[in-house]
Amino acid sequence: MSNSTITAVPGIEVGHWTDLDAATGVTVINLPEPNRVAVEARGGAPGTRETALLAPGMKVETVQAIVFSGGSAFGLASADGVMRELAADGRGHPTPAGPVPIVPAAILYDLIVGSTEPPGAAAGAAAYRARSREPVALGSVGAGTGATVSKWQGFDRMRKAGIGSAAASVGECTLGVLVALNAVGDVIDLDGNWITGPAAVEQPPAGQGSRENTTLVLLATDANLTKSDLLRLSVRSHDALAATLRPAHTRYDGDIVFAVSCGDGAADLDLLGEAAFNGVAGAIVSAVVAAEPVAGIPAVSHG
Repeated sequence: MSNSTITAVPGIEVGHWTDLDAATGVTVINLPEPNRVAVEARGGAPGTRETALLAPGMKVETVQAIVFSGGSAFGLASADGVMRELAADGRGHPTPAGPVPIVPAAILYDLIVGSTEPPGAAAGAAAYRARSREPVALGSVGAGTGATVSKWQGFDRMRKAGIGSAAASVGECTLGVLVALNAVGDVIDLDGNWITGPAAVEQPPAGQGSRENTTLVLLATDANLTKSDLLRLSVRSHDALAATLRPAHTRYDGDIVFAVSCGDGAADLDLLGEAAFNGVAGAIVSAVVAAEPVAGIPAVSHG
């Protein structure tokens, strides 16, 4: 597979808007239509928009785009700009007054990095206009610009993270993963290697680290899946967070997984689940390895 990022899934486009001075950004995932989307949050403090629509039994099924943003809850405003761009393109849920774009969004907390100027509607619009089917730029870009990990032992051990991605073939179908990694914990690969942090430390010192974090995940496949199927993939994806982030799913995190079906292919659900598990784990590692230093925060790839 020449493209090992989420844009290997047919029709998926990704665009970034990056502000290195403010150390924040926006990532937009443009979706082919029709589609189905499910979501599952296991962190205790998610910041989201339009996720109630994604529950089984809701009227609206197809969404036009998904937004990941820095800026904490302020960053949810970036979805406004994406909505305006989609409306100008004539895309959205049909209503008597014209199409209304459906744009679920989720945010991560990066206000401790760089300045405190969060992304707004203009940033979201710019990320949408920058969308491409080319392999996704990884590391300190888009929603991952101000993302960090390894904070549970104190800010002096904090390291840069960012955007990670992976893709795999499952039968005749493709499954892709995009991660915006911003975790209080350390990163461990599936072979047990600690990518950040000393393995000897098992508990965080009392009162250390940031209480505002969040890892955002989107997986997409061109397999034809129901919302119930997509929820099973979300569960397996959260397993990967638990396996590669220590700790994960804390009461201060907004760890969340979106799962998208945007095709009519056939694939075994359990095989897709294992691809999702391995893809999320690989994307988490790539988010750290590809990161560049930002705002004085070192990256593991730079010693």
